[in-house]
Amino acid sequence: MPNQDDNNLINFIAMTVETMLDRMVTMADQMATKSDVGRLESRLEANTTAIRGDIEHMHLRLDSIDRTLSSRMSYIETEVSRLRSVLYLLVKDNPDMLRLLGRSNPGESPA
Repeated sequence: MPNQDDNNLINFIAMTVETMLDRMVTMADQMATKSDVGRLESRLEANTTAIRGDIEHMHLRLDSIDRTLSSRMSYIETEVSRLRSVLYLLVKDNPDMLRLLGRSNPGESPA
C-alpha cells in the first residue's frame, strides 16, 4: 500500500514534468528553426553585399566629382591669375585705379 508521502512525491513529479513540458512548448514557439535562421542569414548576406556595392558606387562617384572639381578649380585659379596680370598691366600707368580693388599698390596686401 502506497503511503501519503509516495503520492505527494508522484504528484510533485507529475506537476514538475507538466510545467517543464509547458515551458518547452512555449520556448519552441518562440525559437526559430534552422531553416528560418538559414533564410535570415541569406537575406542578411544579400543585403550586406548590396550595401557594399552601393558604398563602392558612391565612392567611385565621389572620386569622379573630386577630380572634376579639382580640374575646374585649377582652371578658375589660372584664369583669375591671368585676369590679375592683365588688370595690373592695364593700371600700371594709373595706380590709383587699384584702389577699386581695395589695394593701393600691387605688392600691398588687402586691408
